Amino acid sequence: TLLWSITVGAANTLILLTAPILGAIADFSAAKKKILAFSTVGCIGMTTLLGFTGPDELYLTMFLLAGSAFLFGTGENLIAAFLPEIAPPEKIGKVSGFSWALGYVGGLLVLAMCILYIEAVKPLGHTAEQYVPVTLWITALVFALASAPTFLFLKERAQANGSSANSILAYTRIGFSRLHQTIRHRHQFRDMFRFLASLSIFSCGVYTVIVIAAIYAQEVMHFTTTENIIMIMVVNITAAVGAFVFGLFQDRLGARRTLEMTLLIWILAIAIAWQGETRTQFWIAANLIGLAMGSSQSAGRAMVALFTPENRQAEFFGLWGLSIKLAAIIGPMSYGLIAWYSEGDHRQAIFSTLMFFIIGLLVLLTVNEKRGRQAALIGE
Repeated sequence: TLLWSITVGAANTLILLTAPILGAIADFSAAKKKILAFSTVGCIGMTTLLGFTGPDELYLTMFLLAGSAFLFGTGENLIAAFLPEIAPPEKIGKVSGFSWALGYVGGLLVLAMCILYIEAVKPLGHTAEQYVPVTLWITALVFALASAPTFLFLKERAQANGSSANSILAYTRIGFSRLHQTIRHRHQFRDMFRFLASLSIFSCGVYTVIVIAAIYAQEVMHFTTTENIIMIMVVNITAAVGAFVFGLFQDRLGARRTLEMTLLIWILAIAIAWQGETRTQFWIAANLIGLAMGSSQSAGRAMVALFTPENRQAEFFGLWGLSIKLAAIIGPMSYGLIAWYSEGDHRQAIFSTLMFFIIGLLVLLTVNEKRGRQAALIGE
């Protein structure tokens, strides 16, 4: 468990350190699609190779796992950076919501395929050592097929900077320079940076829930393994519904107002889980979490798109990636430390998670969406 945590933590830390720079380089050279292709092929390859490892290749396994997670996270930022190019401002919320919902549906389909395969080969005497690698290959294959249309049909609309750079080192210097310029002019993009602060804070709560929901259900509500699997699948379905439904209304309500509504749902859900004593209460909380999870992630991405100047999408979405990866490290770690310090009091630990959403909402209230969108237009 410790080695797993270290491996995933190392991948998230590497994403955190490289995302803004890679984004700035991608914008300067109009190479979002090229870097996305590299990260996608690398992630598929490393996921496939994971299927050939075993207990005797521990360090190789850790390397492949960290590498695949790093490349996936890098690609995730670049995929999001295409959003302002493929959707007009008045439809960004709808496109973001629909795509996030499709993501949850896709994840459920792959999970179902893997479970069906496992259940089919178990009666034949296959052990975990035999069928788990195949689930990795199924995942890699679906990822390859699903990503293919992007590289076949999606065009890179951004234009490369007129300057030329002839080495990776030169591009890296340019990336640092562009990032430094953005930070130096942070007052111009103050609403963007305020939103990134809010996003990082409430995402600490989101990622904590993602990591500990099953543990909390088992330790506090005494769910069985089967009940936990059912709960995860149901939450994914409600998350898809939440992203889809809120996506329909987000462009009319405004990204900030939509996000405020989803954070209020998060606060209600965590409060019910914190105080709830019955399984019925926990199921209500779990479904509210699902509705809020998909919609808050979608609305957050849409808000970054609205605050992003043209031809700087990858850089700004690199900052978005930095914010959520930082949250992915801080949130679960804070829960674990509080649970350890309180000698296993999960209710006390989940109260700290509730605070992330409350503070994140308070910071969000300081963001002026209209001013942030105007700053994006001026900064083009």
